[in-house]
Amino acid sequence: MRYCSLFNNESINEKEIPVLAYEEFLEENVNLLKGHPERHCINYFGLKDDDKIKLYCCIADDYTHAIYVNATRIKADEKIPSLTFRHHNFEKFECEIAENFGIRYIDHPWLKPLRISHNRADLSKTIANYPFFKSESEELHEVGVGPIHAGIIEPGHFRFTCNGEEILHLEIQLGYQHRGIEDLFLKKNKLLERATLAENIAGDTTIGHATAFANLWESLCHVETTEELHFSRTLALELERIAMHTGDLAAISADIAYQLGNAVFGRLRTPIVNFFQEWGGNRLAKGLIRPGKINYPFSSGLQKKLLAIFTDYERDFYEMAELFFNLPSVLARLEHTGIVNYKQVLEIGAVGMSARMSNLERDIRKTHPFNLFKNIITHIPVMKTQGDVFARAHLRYEEISQSISYCKKLLENFSSFGQPEAIQLVPEKEKFCIALTEGWRGEICHCAITDKQGHLKIYKIKDPSFHNWKALELAVRNNEISDFPLCNKSFNLSYCGHDL
Repeated sequence: MRYCSLFNNESINEKEIPVLAYEEFLEENVNLLKGHPERHCINYFGLKDDDKIKLYCCIADDYTHAIYVNATRIKADEKIPSLTFRHHNFEKFECEIAENFGIRYIDHPWLKPLRISHNRADLSKTIANYPFFKSESEELHEVGVGPIHAGIIEPGHFRFTCNGEEILHLEIQLGYQHRGIEDLFLKKNKLLERATLAENIAGDTTIGHATAFANLWESLCHVETTEELHFSRTLALELERIAMHTGDLAAISADIAYQLGNAVFGRLRTPIVNFFQEWGGNRLAKGLIRPGKINYPFSSGLQKKLLAIFTDYERDFYEMAELFFNLPSVLARLEHTGIVNYKQVLEIGAVGMSARMSNLERDIRKTHPFNLFKNIITHIPVMKTQGDVFARAHLRYEEISQSISYCKKLLENFSSFGQPEAIQLVPEKEKFCIALTEGWRGEICHCAITDKQGHLKIYKIKDPSFHNWKALELAVRNNEISDFPLCNKSFNLSYCGHDL
């Protein structure tokens, strides 16, 4: 076999992964994707292996629910052809590999620094001398926005090439939020420290990343996840989705100056995040998800409170949504603005909402199910075809409704759990494990490899924003520059999730 096959949250012996010659590695992974829209690259990364670099490539198959993994070894100073030249799915991954290890791709079409990592191979490349695309023209002009923005948001730089008010090209420069979080996973030895790191990868996706870490760690330690942990993680994940989608509808309303929508949707987010405060003592749910245990068990009292919250929430939410999605002045701003089509999202490997808005079914809850999506909840992804701001907004509306129904189903079947047993979590030696969850933005991927002592050799993280910033660059083309804030908010991507 030219690859090994495993499933979500499965741990295998690292030696089971076939190591191919680079030319064979390139052909195999390109061919796995070529003509197969149901497959995409979920992770592709490098690891120092004596005097060489060992590359691992992970391809997800959404039909078979399998993940195909293979590897290759190359010399650090070797000039090699890129996978990106043959398939654009690999573009961001190879930019990261080149940045970290100094690998020279002879035909990569857009080889630029990804996040200016602390341990990059070439320290002369900095944020200050980033090689922006330039157009030598007297008719066109450039507009630079950020990294300091008018709003209280994370830093990133947006460089527009415009013809009058029309955007011809946008290049997004990130890396300002880089913290070296993957290296911190290796330096921190306590499980609590690593769990805290996981829930701070992207501050608005605490549950998504903490669940990926917890599922992976339990698999790495060969520990069976209990029913209570499955329940808590699934419920919390859908509550996080409801809260963030509701907040995004408020922000989209603000960007089109629809103050009623901004006020009502913004208010409706509050009882959801306040419920996290009641459940676990933190409005962003920090401390709630932990490998092998839960510090704040769900109770019948919390069950009654959450059902009461949903009763009040749904009454106002559906009334506001009915107004919002039928108001001509709202539709005039949302429809046909910021379009990304199916072919584009497939080519760039978009995930989550940024794929489903254009009829590309990418949803880990269905394609690589985890926790209670494996047996209790049969998930049917919400799909749109237009790929515009309206599609992204309406998709949120439908997913909120869907997530509420999932939460109610879980609450209906809830019965108090017994006192959990104390579990020893010791990672097994020389293991490879990959964990996928569907955060509210989309696919989250955590991957870990242990050494001969059972210590972490590498911990790789991929937030959905890693793929989806490219979708924003494409969305604003041929739009007025005044529509950029609306397009940006309709994706609401994470800077720190990308920058790590």
